[in-house]
Amino acid sequence: MASDVVLQALRQFVAERDWAQFHAPANLAKSISIEAGELLECFQWSDDGDAPRVQEELADVLTYCLLLADKLDVDADEIVMQKLATTKSKYPAEKARGRSTKYDQLPD
Repeated sequence: MASDVVLQALRQFVAERDWAQFHAPANLAKSISIEAGELLECFQWSDDGDAPRVQEELADVLTYCLLLADKLDVDADEIVMQKLATTKSKYPAEKARGRSTKYDQLPD
C-alpha cells in the first residue's frame, strides 16, 4: 500500500515545513474526515466526478491516512491486510457474492 518511497517523501515534506507539531493523531484524523468530505463533494450532484479533482482529493485522504499510520507507528500494509482477513471471515465469498447485505444478515 504505502511504499517506503512515498512514506519517506511525506516525512521529508512535513519536516521541511516543520509541520509535525500540527500532526497529533487527533488532528490527522480530523484532516482525514475533512478531506473525505471534499472527496465526497466531487460526487454531490453526479455519480461521475471530475477525474482529476477526484484523484487530487483521494490523494489528500490517502496522505493523511499514511501520516496518521506513521504517527501511530503502525504499518499501513499490515493493518489493511489484518482487516481484510477479518472482513473475509465475516463475508465469505460464497455467501456475500453479489450482495450488499451486512454480515449478520447473510443467508446461512
